[in-house]
Amino acid sequence: FFNFCVYFPFPDSLFHRNNDKMRNSVILLLLLAISSGNVKRGRVSLATAFAPAPTVPLFGIGAILFRPRNVKIVKSGGDEDRLAEAGKFFVDAFWTSKIGGADKLSPRQAQSIERLQIAEFKKRYKSRVIASGTNLPGAYAGRTSDARSELILCVNGRGETIGCAGIEVEKIKKMDGYDGSMTGPLMSNLAIGRQYRRKGLAEDLVRAAENVARKEWGYDDCFLYVEKRNTPAIKLYQKLGYRTIWEDPSANTLLPTPDGRIVNGKTTIICMKKKLGGSLFANIFPSS
Repeated sequence: FFNFCVYFPFPDSLFHRNNDKMRNSVILLLLLAISSGNVKRGRVSLATAFAPAPTVPLFGIGAILFRPRNVKIVKSGGDEDRLAEAGKFFVDAFWTSKIGGADKLSPRQAQSIERLQIAEFKKRYKSRVIASGTNLPGAYAGRTSDARSELILCVNGRGETIGCAGIEVEKIKKMDGYDGSMTGPLMSNLAIGRQYRRKGLAEDLVRAAENVARKEWGYDDCFLYVEKRNTPAIKLYQKLGYRTIWEDPSANTLLPTPDGRIVNGKTTIICMKKKLGGSLFANIFPSS
């Protein structure tokens, strides 16, 4: 308890003799938080100590004290130059040391993945306006006519990409034993540059993607896919209110190998869902 006070001193007025009840209430809440595991080694934010539900974004002390300056969240708007820069950034931020793959990319691997990633971003997040009811051609055949997409970027004071997150309207499989699907915004390609991690930027990008899905596109839910072995990402999404709705143990993923190849590997994909704009308890006790 005293360690906690060292990092988060209470105002003097709290310990005035007329505030005994308030002081005791605060101490009781802190002790309950400590016993529940929300406070560890006295180094935690007040938001974490008093969080009423795990769906509230919780920020560590690093996100408060070491947050980078002059950082902005912007939309790529389908600009090809921005998408190309984001593709290059994504190779180092995501593919290097990808869980299950090689610890370091060879020059040939990096060049090959960069080329594929830039092409993927330009195809997935290019500007397009499709009228309602239009039949989509080619690779988009069978998709909903709502094919809106956006790559959201986190840029530093020099305009360099230091983070990204994609959001697009997709058909989400139900995986309930029937060959059905539901349409909704799918978040993907969340990545933060190595030197900018644990500073709250991933949470900013997730919220920005959710705002696009809800406020601009009018959706009430947001979905995402994540590999089951990516434990840090799963913990982040759970902290932000996402819950698992199904797992697919037969999925494939690209993996860079230590011998310089890029192979298809088996993985388990988790589909997670969040109710947007609900109460604090909307994602704890979902209606569906």
